[in-house]
Amino acid sequence: MHFSVPYADLANEASVIKASLLEACERVILSGRYILGKELSQFEENFAQYCGSRYAVGTSSGTAALLLAIRTFGWPNNSEIITVPNSFIATTAAIVLAGAKPVFVDITEDGNLDPFKLERAITPQTRAIIPVHLTGRPAKMREILDVAKRHGIEVIEDAAQAIGAKIGSKRVGTFGKVACFSLNPLKNLHAFGDGGVITTDDEALYRRLLLERNHGLANREQCDFFSHNAKLDEIQAAMLNVQLPLLDGWTEARRKAAFTYNDLLAPYGKVPVENANEYCVYQTYVLKVDQRDALQRHLRDNGIEALSHYASTINQQKAAAQFTQNDTDLPVAHEHVKRILSLPLYAGITLSQQERVMCLISDFYKKQ
Repeated sequence: MHFSVPYADLANEASVIKASLLEACERVILSGRYILGKELSQFEENFAQYCGSRYAVGTSSGTAALLLAIRTFGWPNNSEIITVPNSFIATTAAIVLAGAKPVFVDITEDGNLDPFKLERAITPQTRAIIPVHLTGRPAKMREILDVAKRHGIEVIEDAAQAIGAKIGSKRVGTFGKVACFSLNPLKNLHAFGDGGVITTDDEALYRRLLLERNHGLANREQCDFFSHNAKLDEIQAAMLNVQLPLLDGWTEARRKAAFTYNDLLAPYGKVPVENANEYCVYQTYVLKVDQRDALQRHLRDNGIEALSHYASTINQQKAAAQFTQNDTDLPVAHEHVKRILSLPLYAGITLSQQERVMCLISDFYKKQ
């Protein structure tokens, strides 16, 4: 049977809870309070409780969350912040837009920051490490935190792709001094537009972040410092309050689909395998394959929406040209981005759809 398989199926997922979403929207509309209202406060409380943190601050996007989180520390311009070269560009963009300098450290085979290569990148100008929980798989936080503690630097988690991911029983978003999440429509918990969240246990940082996202206003007549307008809208918060109680069920469905892919695709590439203490939420399902570009064309020509997350390292981007770094420092990352292929995966994907993907991949390699 020939049929297409989309990368995601957002409209169908939303249709299941359409009535509740519309009720939430109507509640906001009739309230007359569209910014910084009760729905946002409730969502922040719910989100913090879900993650296991004391505080949460809703923002206009995951990128805004990262930018505000970096800014709130007040580090001088040209401070160095260590991160990975194979994330979405927002991680590095936030560092640069905050006036800091990104320093890239290589990754391990799982796509996350290699903690054993961290110390050689630390200088007197280093202020923080931003590990990225890529694809929804938690980074090696205990090892990263050990390095940070020895050198007296902060850790900011980029948990954009990883809500609900855990190391042992501890969720991501509770390891660093602050953590940043994205609520982009392709994330496991998503707004109907853009959105983001910052979590922290530090009350002083929390109070500062409330101002950072709202122009630096202490009240309507008093501006303590100039900042961005980066609030999460009330109507988005209302719809997120509908979805958050359903998240764990969706996550388990994604995990089941990921394990099915592992069984189907192990003969054709390197499948993602969790360590014993990891709980991955599979925001993306990434298969490492030979002849990636040709396989991707083959899948797309046959109706399978396969993507690459991400097909080049950030230091190779034109925007990063001023931050020169020797490519020989990043051998694993450069090999990684040549082989990764993101396959369709969402809570409602069917076995027949996954088998269709497998058959096309099998056909491709038989022809080679």
